[in-house]
Amino acid sequence: MLKAHRNTWLFTLAFASLALAHAASPKPGSKPTRAEAPAPKNQDGVAEARLIEVYKLIGQAKNREALAKADSLVEDFPHFQLAQLVHGDLLAALTRPIKTFGDVPESMVLSARPVLAELREESQRRVRALRERPLPGTVPSQFLAISQKSKHAIAVDASRSRLYLFENTANGLNLIADYYISVGKAGTAKAVEGDQRTPLGVYYITSNLDPKSLKDFYGSGALPINYPNMLDNKRGKTGSGIWLHGTPPNQFSRAPQATDGCVVLANPDLQHIIRTVEVRTTPVVIATQLQWVAPHSVRAESKPFEDALLGWRNAKTSGNLQQVLTYYTPDFNSNGKSLAQWTPVLKTEIDQTQGRTIQLKDVSYLRWTDVADTMVVTFGEVAEGARVGWTKRQYWIRQENQWKIFFEGVI
Repeated sequence: MLKAHRNTWLFTLAFASLALAHAASPKPGSKPTRAEAPAPKNQDGVAEARLIEVYKLIGQAKNREALAKADSLVEDFPHFQLAQLVHGDLLAALTRPIKTFGDVPESMVLSARPVLAELREESQRRVRALRERPLPGTVPSQFLAISQKSKHAIAVDASRSRLYLFENTANGLNLIADYYISVGKAGTAKAVEGDQRTPLGVYYITSNLDPKSLKDFYGSGALPINYPNMLDNKRGKTGSGIWLHGTPPNQFSRAPQATDGCVVLANPDLQHIIRTVEVRTTPVVIATQLQWVAPHSVRAESKPFEDALLGWRNAKTSGNLQQVLTYYTPDFNSNGKSLAQWTPVLKTEIDQTQGRTIQLKDVSYLRWTDVADTMVVTFGEVAEGARVGWTKRQYWIRQENQWKIFFEGVI
């Protein structure tokens, strides 16, 4: 039997898998939960969990047991290329030393090198994301406040090839699942049509496309997002058709950077997301690398913006149009209307309230910071005593420590 310390790839997996095992081990005296029970083979996340179990056994030098697990894994998921590669290494290790992860015969190295590099990178990304877990109770820094109307939220960390799914509870965001994903062939920071990059920013799921209307290439479904958003438009970015979607029937997962700009998941993982989230109200943050913070710290940081939003509401309630206009940027644009063209709309809205207090309900605001500091704000605007109002979305930008609106529109 091959010993782990004699092989670089086994040693690497040993280190990673023992860390995983320690992180996942139950506390003394704890009882198994329903989540620990065996799951159906096609349930979301199961294939990856089984692959990590193989890694763990390799790390413990239990190669025969690892091979048995790998046999079962590739039988259930024959199109899971990474699992097939690990399975092949374990078979080869029965007869010869393994020098590297994906130790294929010399005759195949030249033609297989690009694919092997992608699979090795996929393996490293999966293990890294599962080892370097966010601290319990922390959230991505973009999620400052999310209304209870948004039942879930999604965050993508491109550097870890990971998508995180949150449930929005009365006590705040709760991480309920996370999945391996692929992004654009050219990486992130999409700027123009056809650049094969995945956009960075704050978006919303706009629809749920019927799988029957899609080509097999998109797998079990697709959830489009609203790229380009208003900040993207302001910056002159182009392109369209950015979706969260699945993989073809003959491919379980794709390399970390393999798409034309979409975010791609394994079909069981995508199906779980499709069954879980709602269109139009589910925010999707896509970042090069997520920063995880304690919720109370983001609330403290959001105070200056909350003051600005309250100031805008109070100015509008007072009926002082000129004061309201001080909250808008000179280059404000609302679906083609300049600030001068938008001003009559504001005046009409102010006149209709007739001095009644304007209430902002179900407020969400998500922060995006790169070369500028921006907020994506969604709320219901209702005059006191009125039964109905408008659901609006605003984009704010911080200019010289003052928050200003550069887009406003009705959803």
